[in-house]
Amino acid sequence: MIKNNEYFATVAKAAVDSLATIAHTSLATSERLAALNLDAARSLVADSAAQLEALLAVKDAQGLFALQRSLAKPAVEKTLAYSRSVYEILNASADGLAQIAESQSAELKKNFSAAVEQSLKSAPAGTEPVVAAVKSALAQADSAYETLSQSARQTKAAIEANVAAANAATVKLIGKVA
Repeated sequence: MIKNNEYFATVAKAAVDSLATIAHTSLATSERLAALNLDAARSLVADSAAQLEALLAVKDAQGLFALQRSLAKPAVEKTLAYSRSVYEILNASADGLAQIAESQSAELKKNFSAAVEQSLKSAPAGTEPVVAAVKSALAQADSAYETLSQSARQTKAAIEANVAAANAATVKLIGKVA
């Protein structure tokens, strides 16, 4: 009974620690996004004031078109930089949460396997085929999980490469247009 109480206390402490880590990660992400948004708002106000001054200084239509061209590229570049920053913040947060989930999964797997092994040791005679089937099922489930995890990592890497390529192509296109 004491061993069970210690086990449940350990499990409960691990769960509380994981929840605290998740809460900390979520708050840090929110803080970084808020700081990014405040910086973007400050920049927008400063840019708007400068653009208004430039607009008021325009004397003719040709000057207006030149001003539009000169303002378009920096605006798109700042938008891309902002979206990259948001993506990086969210990606880092997702990575941190994924690490927590993976460690929790590994710990759960270890504890479950230990509990199954302990149960199988006290199985009655003649249940060896059932024991082998349970062990085989656990090994297959573990293999399927690993395959799924690897596939998810490969998909994430492909998405990141596509996002980087799209950003590079957009910047290159803006350079040609402006």
